[in-house]
Amino acid sequence: MMYILNIHTATETAIVNLSADGKVLGTLMNDEPKKHATFLHVAIKNLLQQESLSAKQLNAVGVSSGPGSYTGIRVGLAAAKGLCYALNIPLITYNSLELMAYTSLMGTKERDALFCPMIDARRMEVYTAVYDYKGNEIMPPLALVLTEDSFKDILSTKKIIFSGNGSLKFRNLTNNENSIFINSEISTHSLAGLSLTKFEKGKFENIFYSKPLYIKDFVPPIKQ
Repeated sequence: MMYILNIHTATETAIVNLSADGKVLGTLMNDEPKKHATFLHVAIKNLLQQESLSAKQLNAVGVSSGPGSYTGIRVGLAAAKGLCYALNIPLITYNSLELMAYTSLMGTKERDALFCPMIDARRMEVYTAVYDYKGNEIMPPLALVLTEDSFKDILSTKKIIFSGNGSLKFRNLTNNENSIFINSEISTHSLAGLSLTKFEKGKFENIFYSKPLYIKDFVPPIKQ
């Protein structure tokens, strides 16, 4: 049995689950972003207890490396690295956009379409990327200021399935018939499925050199 602990604390909703051979055994979630740090370690402990497993039985830890909340990214990655180092097991990372796209493609039969997840980055900016049905990266993660001409070249020949809270901005800008908008959030099943796929392919990260995917430098809020 292949046991993987999956951690996602990079966005507003934190998800922690335990999976066995890609099947979700248990999931705990937190919808209060400012409490992800206090939620995470308690959730891991409770999940292991619920499934009568010890940390030593884990075969790997998967974690979201960003983009998203700067604090949330650091909290998740630090916990995952610590566990992997202590248990001497592989570290698997996936970016939030990759997870969003994976969730979308799990729920559609549109094999010819591309998948474009978007995370709101304030004003008209989003964190985004484009993937094909097999999860291959067509456009790498970047910060993009949306205009009515965004994705114009791709949309001239391909359908794009847009998802995420940032896609609402683009929905108001485009009337291209190849633009498809769906309500698809990162799911516990996409965490388990993507981490198992990466484990089977041996896509592991170096515990010491793995870095967060911030995309943009952190700018602290101005104190009034």
